[in-house]
Amino acid sequence: MAISTVQVVDVLRAAGEPTRLRILALLAHEELAVLEICRVLDQSQPRVSRHLKLLAEAGLVERFPDGAWVFYRLVTAGDARLLVDQVLDLVEPDDSVLARDAERLRSVQAERETEAGAYFARNAARWDEIRALYVADEAVEAAIRDAAGPGPFRRLVDLGSGTGRMLTLLGPQAKQALGLDLSQQMLNIARSHVGKAGLEHCELRHGDIFGTRLPGESADLVVVHQVLHYLSEPAAAVREAARLVEPGGRLLIIDFAPHGLEHLRDEHQHRRLGFSDAEMERWLGDAGLGQVKASALPPTQAAGLTIKIWSAERAPLRKRTAA
Repeated sequence: MAISTVQVVDVLRAAGEPTRLRILALLAHEELAVLEICRVLDQSQPRVSRHLKLLAEAGLVERFPDGAWVFYRLVTAGDARLLVDQVLDLVEPDDSVLARDAERLRSVQAERETEAGAYFARNAARWDEIRALYVADEAVEAAIRDAAGPGPFRRLVDLGSGTGRMLTLLGPQAKQALGLDLSQQMLNIARSHVGKAGLEHCELRHGDIFGTRLPGESADLVVVHQVLHYLSEPAAAVREAARLVEPGGRLLIIDFAPHGLEHLRDEHQHRRLGFSDAEMERWLGDAGLGQVKASALPPTQAAGLTIKIWSAERAPLRKRTAA
């Protein structure tokens, strides 16, 4: 639906200021926390926050608190997003200011990735022990089996395999199974676990959850287990995971409900402190999946976290009826 002349003017006024245009260009790369935007622009938090407030009021960006942090992303759809994209398309590709901002953003991203990579390498050997601190593995794994269904699965894809626990849990019900992870240390441990389980049909590869390079609609079960809260663009990872689900297939996402344990950002490299049902349902719906269901497993200890399991399906192909 088209927007009114007044709304168009408000949108253009909001975007038509140098700093706000720079912010829109940054958010076109990924969602960012306020302090990250401040670092890239080299401006104070109050000044950047004022610009972000104007952009949010104009409907160009979405604001979402996450614990003590506040993140922003471009509005995901609609006429406002169309206008943002058109405005950014008008900017010279080699504009010196935006090029400098993009370079600073790459430095922020590289720093973030280096810290995360070091953390995963340092903790790979005790990864299952760390994960078990949040909630009892037995309860989570029983719920995951229930959500996945009895199988058999033609092809299982596990994105962000870690130590390979989802492969050893669900792999016995799959004819083929593939796990992807960016950490070579994790992959080595996963290969050992899969080998000990005798799952010769399970393959492990070095791969990126944002760009798996796997054929679309090629798996009847895709699993993303305790991965999204580490990622800079969880919605993009959900889209890629959903792309792999074949008609009639299912995607399982296992992660945390929203919480306020800020120390997990510094101590365990968590970028997001959980996800709401509304947020996850919107991402799954935008990715073309339906039949979204959510279940919760409350913590078994006072300082624990609530685990959420979201499942969604791609509609099966309609059978042709005889003429």
